Amino acid sequence: MLIVNESLLSILLVGFLNPSAETVCKILADEDINFDSKFVDTHDEFLHAIQNCHWDVIIANAVTLETGTHAVLNYFSQVNQFLKIPVIIVSNESNEQSARGFLKAGAYDFMLMSSLVRLAPVIKKCAQELKSVQENRVTQLNLQKSEARFRAIASNLPGLVFQFLKKPDNSIAFPFVSEGVLMLLGLTAEELTTCPELFYQMILPEDQYSYNEQMQTSAKNFSTWNWEGKIKVKDDRDIKWISLRATPRQSNQGGILWDGIVLNITRNKLAEIELANSHAQLAELSSYLQKIKEHERMRIAREIHDDIGGTLTAIKCELQPCIDIDKPRSPEFYQQKTRSIEELVDYVIDSTRRISLDLRPGVLDVGIVASVHWQAREFSKRNHIPCEVLCESEDISLNDDLAVAIFRIFQETLTNITKHANASIVKVRLAEINDYVLLEVIDNGRGITDLEMKKPNSFGIRGIRERCQQLGGDFFITGTKEKGTSVLIKIPIEIKIMN
Repeated sequence: MLIVNESLLSILLVGFLNPSAETVCKILADEDINFDSKFVDTHDEFLHAIQNCHWDVIIANAVTLETGTHAVLNYFSQVNQFLKIPVIIVSNESNEQSARGFLKAGAYDFMLMSSLVRLAPVIKKCAQELKSVQENRVTQLNLQKSEARFRAIASNLPGLVFQFLKKPDNSIAFPFVSEGVLMLLGLTAEELTTCPELFYQMILPEDQYSYNEQMQTSAKNFSTWNWEGKIKVKDDRDIKWISLRATPRQSNQGGILWDGIVLNITRNKLAEIELANSHAQLAELSSYLQKIKEHERMRIAREIHDDIGGTLTAIKCELQPCIDIDKPRSPEFYQQKTRSIEELVDYVIDSTRRISLDLRPGVLDVGIVASVHWQAREFSKRNHIPCEVLCESEDISLNDDLAVAIFRIFQETLTNITKHANASIVKVRLAEINDYVLLEVIDNGRGITDLEMKKPNSFGIRGIRERCQQLGGDFFITGTKEKGTSVLIKIPIEIKIMN
């Protein structure tokens, strides 16, 4: 026998008295319909039952409770429509007008008490429909939960999740955009779905060609659509870099549908550009330093050749007559030659010392504090600019690499002041603070500008910065127009050479 549903059907019987109630129940039982029933006789009982219990089917007797039956239909149609409870009317009168009235009022079916042969099939049909409704309801609920989860995930992703449709007529649409559109593009989801052209209009003109080209390639080959470019958001002064990644598929409506995400990569892109610029600057600096090194080698070679070599040649010339035994000379001659050779030797010694000092100042052997004082005095002598030095310690113990680096940075800073600052006084501070050595040089000149600090040929500043970074330190430079420039370096005393 057919079992309609594994669960019980809840049937509310309205206005049935014995033996009519027993007749109805027997008909259903004979057809193996699994059900549970409740009998109500009055309108109030009916309202209480319908409000407090769940019912799958209502069977109402129009003969014994006609007023109540109409109340069932009215209540069902006006108040409880969302329950979709089928109401079956049973009557002893085959009044066609009355039947039409019941059906019009919302009855599921109408049959005569004397002919209930259709009751079981109708109940089975109700059960099947109920099962279908329940399954659809579960499916709809699961779909809603799935959609809610998707929207929650999409709204929490750091970007814009979207569906982009290119129709057969080449028109475009955004069937779906996540709430991230507001933060990324400054548009609401409704604005973009209503006017999809707004996105393309945001793309900077120089990037629109690559956007279209990569979209066409993706549509043609059904390959991933990968695009990076710049957009200008309304009321936003800055340009944003975005990355678009989407997978194409054939749309049910025709055309190509992409599912994808757009991310804000401005920070990474700017860092990438800055890194590329830094590499370019390092290459320029390396080339510049190589040229400086070659010029320095040429200068040293020239000085050795001209000064030392020339002087040694002169000494040789002075010695030549003295060793010619075939031509005796007077004592005065030898004395004069000796004095001349002595002067030439002194000159060679001075030249050697001068060249050595250029390569590595000997004053560094007595410490960085004394070296800074000495360099400040030399600067003042050459440029007639007072240079005040404040050292908070008489001696700062540094290893040779760090001492040379700080001294060269100090020399470069003073060279920049001589060339560019137009200063009338320079103040220098050298200190050891918390395992760091600090060197601060302040002048009262015209003040360096931001543009000058970023100039491609500012190799002096760039060289100081790179030297500090190589030693694991920090370099700061600020300028105020017509008030001067401040240079501050901070390097750990226990240096770690940075690659």
